[in-house]
Amino acid sequence: MSEDPQSEANLPPSQSLPPPAKLQRRRYSFVWLIPLLAGAIAIYLGYRTYLQQGPELTITFANADGLSAGQTQVKYKAVALGTVEGIDLSGDNSHVIVRVRMNNVGKRFLTTHARFWVEGAHVSLTDPSSLGSFVSGAYIGVDPGPPGGRYLDHFTGLAGPPGVRSDVPGRTYTLTVNQIGALRTGSPVLFRDVDVGEVLSYNIGNGLGPVQVSIFVRAPYDDFVRPESHFWNISGISLDIQPGQFHVEVESLAALLSGGVAFNLPPQAANSAPSPDGATFPMYASKAQADAASYAELIPAVAYFHSSVAGLAAGSPVEILGMQVGVVTSVSLVLDPVSGEEKVRVGMTLQPERNAHQADFETDAQTYTLMQKFINRGMRAEVGTSSYITGQKLISFTIVKNTRPVTLVKEGDAYVVPSQDSDLDSALASVSDIAAKIDKMPLQQIGDNLNTLLKTANNTIGGTQTKQAIASLNASLKSLAATLNMLNQDYGNDSDFQHDLYQLMQQSNAALGSIKQLSDYLDRHPNALLLGRGSGQ
Repeated sequence: MSEDPQSEANLPPSQSLPPPAKLQRRRYSFVWLIPLLAGAIAIYLGYRTYLQQGPELTITFANADGLSAGQTQVKYKAVALGTVEGIDLSGDNSHVIVRVRMNNVGKRFLTTHARFWVEGAHVSLTDPSSLGSFVSGAYIGVDPGPPGGRYLDHFTGLAGPPGVRSDVPGRTYTLTVNQIGALRTGSPVLFRDVDVGEVLSYNIGNGLGPVQVSIFVRAPYDDFVRPESHFWNISGISLDIQPGQFHVEVESLAALLSGGVAFNLPPQAANSAPSPDGATFPMYASKAQADAASYAELIPAVAYFHSSVAGLAAGSPVEILGMQVGVVTSVSLVLDPVSGEEKVRVGMTLQPERNAHQADFETDAQTYTLMQKFINRGMRAEVGTSSYITGQKLISFTIVKNTRPVTLVKEGDAYVVPSQDSDLDSALASVSDIAAKIDKMPLQQIGDNLNTLLKTANNTIGGTQTKQAIASLNASLKSLAATLNMLNQDYGNDSDFQHDLYQLMQQSNAALGSIKQLSDYLDRHPNALLLGRGSGQ
């Protein structure tokens, strides 16, 4: 049904119909997309975190020094593998239990071969990594170990960084020594002043035998360790008084602070194969002892002394004309139970390779012949002074003239070198003899007699007769002075006697002149004595 347009037109203006309504569709607001997008991102991140989140593991340590929940990370080669989530004490309070959440990368490290430790908990001048950790904070280090192994999520942490790691090739060796000095775990191993390894541990065993020190030498430096190599302790500072100078030697700052070990590669080891892993070497107390051990030709010798050898010890040098030819190996006291005589036995090792030709000592017969020649020339062993400051002694082979011949004998494999007291010992013995003779003199009686004599002389000099004699002597001296004064006046320079004597001397001179003229005339006219002086003469 349609509306009538005429009816609308006939209505008054106040009663006209309203305009028709327009229908509009409601629009969607983009503001609601923001929370939806945020929610989607949160869900995505949560899902991604869930996918990346690795397993949780527990590590037991002796203490939690340097560890902090939510901050301390687990790292391998500076790559983060997880984060510490919590730290708790064990039930018996003997250790701490650290809970770590690993990521997916760190998941493959959880095997029975893995090892964990705290890195950088303490600052050490010998460990550069600890200095960096002082700024960035401590972290838990991990060594995955060799490939393989079964899955494990509970570990016991190491007390410190391991010396040998799976990603560092090299070899381990064992050193035997009586005293380790300042060596400790982590002390460096040096080769020609280059840090090539470190000390892993040491074991004193039952306390009766030598200490076994385990060291690790990294590749390729482990190829320099040969069977002929020698190791020595470089702990601390080496002080030595050498001729004309005071010698101070420090291997490195690390060795000064924490000790260290050094080794060499002798020339005779050039064609030798590297020592295998686990080889054992002796460790010497100094480089000098290590060098001494490198000589192949060694001649044992011994000498006996009846005087003091204070300051002489194993390692002291043996010299000829100031040149070292060996070292002292032992110093011991020997007592003869029959005669009760005491003497000091000094064992020595002569090393001809230091200065002489090794060909001269190739056979025992050659060595005996040469030693006998030296002794026939008067060679004797005596204790000398190496340093008057430290009191160190040495053995000196000197040539003593006009000595009785001695036949060289052997004591086992060692040659017995005849000895004599040093010049200083002889002088001290002479002084001792003089002191003994003086001690036997009746010094008390001599002193009493001298005191009595002095008293008698004092009484005599201070007596009445002495005073009278002195007064008489004084009067006599005065009389003598007066006499001398009188003689000076009568016969002095300005006296009549002096003038008369002067005139007499002048007349004598004139007479002598006349006699000389007469003599000359007679010499020219000898007949004048008979004929007289002529008129023409």
